[in-house]
Amino acid sequence: MRPIGDKLVIATHNPGKLREIAALMEPLGISCVGAEELGLPEPEEIGNTFADNADLKAREAADLSGLPALADDSGLCVDALHGRPGIFSARWAEDENGNRDWMRAMEKVWRGAEATEPDAAPAAHFVCSLAIAWPNDGQAETFDGRVDGTLVWPPRGDKGFGYDPIFVPVGYEQTFGELEPELKHSISHRADAFRKLVQALNE
Repeated sequence: MRPIGDKLVIATHNPGKLREIAALMEPLGISCVGAEELGLPEPEEIGNTFADNADLKAREAADLSGLPALADDSGLCVDALHGRPGIFSARWAEDENGNRDWMRAMEKVWRGAEATEPDAAPAAHFVCSLAIAWPNDGQAETFDGRVDGTLVWPPRGDKGFGYDPIFVPVGYEQTFGELEPELKHSISHRADAFRKLVQALNE
């Protein structure tokens, strides 16, 4: 894979996601700047998969900024809900005014799973697709990651973001909202995708 350089645009307006990605990139000596800081718009996510949405966000940020851009599209997939909310994970949190209320989203997921499987801990997994795009020539590459776990209620912990407080990864008793960020960063779906990206960079 062609080199990134020392500066990378992170195509997100989510401060939690920006912090997490910047922490993962730091050991590579690459500084990150968020799309919001550069005044870049949030493109409409019209893809049918996580990879489609990551790719379109990365390409638009690279074209508008003139810098290599990295985009993440990720979400929670619940077995009892046939993989939902999936690519609509963020939209499940939106109210009628477009503001995001993650407690509302977590409750919607839990109530739906509980109604389908009332006697079992709902199985779920997080998926992450990372796309990196370079300006001018349209080149882009995508890397996918996943982490499996189960859902809990009520939400626990305030260290994560999004659906983290209701997700317990396999092999742990704490939710992503309770785990220390360094530990979460080492086992998450995003970390899984990053390992593949770093491997490609080093080849």
